[in-house]
Amino acid sequence: MSADLPPARTRALAHVASLSAGGPLDPSLRVTSHFHPDRVGGGRMVLKRLAEDGVYVSQFVTGTSNGGLTAHPGGDRWRWESRIFGGAYDDASAHERPVYGALDFRRSPYGAAPRFGSAHLRLGSGALARATFCYPDSFLEPCDFGVAAAGSRLVALAEAARPDALDDYIEAQVHGPVRLDRDVEALVLDPCFRGTEVEETARTLPCRVEWHGGYRLSVAELRRHSGYRGPEYVELGAALAVGGFLDARMIGEAARTGRHDPQDLKRVWHCLARFGR
Repeated sequence: MSADLPPARTRALAHVASLSAGGPLDPSLRVTSHFHPDRVGGGRMVLKRLAEDGVYVSQFVTGTSNGGLTAHPGGDRWRWESRIFGGAYDDASAHERPVYGALDFRRSPYGAAPRFGSAHLRLGSGALARATFCYPDSFLEPCDFGVAAAGSRLVALAEAARPDALDDYIEAQVHGPVRLDRDVEALVLDPCFRGTEVEETARTLPCRVEWHGGYRLSVAELRRHSGYRGPEYVELGAALAVGGFLDARMIGEAARTGRHDPQDLKRVWHCLARFGR
């Protein structure tokens, strides 16, 4: 890369701005980044890694994801980013790449995109200025983009669409490091983690800890939705349930055993996130 080129993130923001339309976003809106705090990657619990590293990074760095695992040169995530950002990150290091979240335009206490995890980081107002947005999700190769100064059209599109509840989000890409001590207003957790190692670790973070209403689903209600992700995932969820109820902690415990396909557990989580508020 030529030394006289501006940083990749500057070029990426400028490229998306050139594609954006509409008025400015409401500055009181927030970006939320979702994850499962109790999952293990690289030998460390996700939340412990956050506490130790103090920075939220992309799947290009972690090699883990609650969506698809395609963050590698030539993979789908690499290709989508190349398209959206005009090739700005094609030669960038993993640590230079943006982190993902969603614009919480519905101002939900559960965050903007719970399909990607039971917990979320609520980023401060400064994240809006260095974020780009698209609708729908980047894996659908969207044609509608936004930035803070020109993003209201995306909100109008999303408000009018009314898709499935787990698809009801505007994807955000935050450019530049996301530090917990500077960029995060709060970590918002599911109350099923009260009194656990997750809460203990969360209390060591340099940001507030808050709780949303929680996800809890009875097996009887779960079985009423066998067509949502498939009956096999309903039965797996029922097998993981304790006392006739399923929550995020139970799915995390199953993930740590290594006995289940992570993609199967992801679909069980979708059922819980969709029907268990």
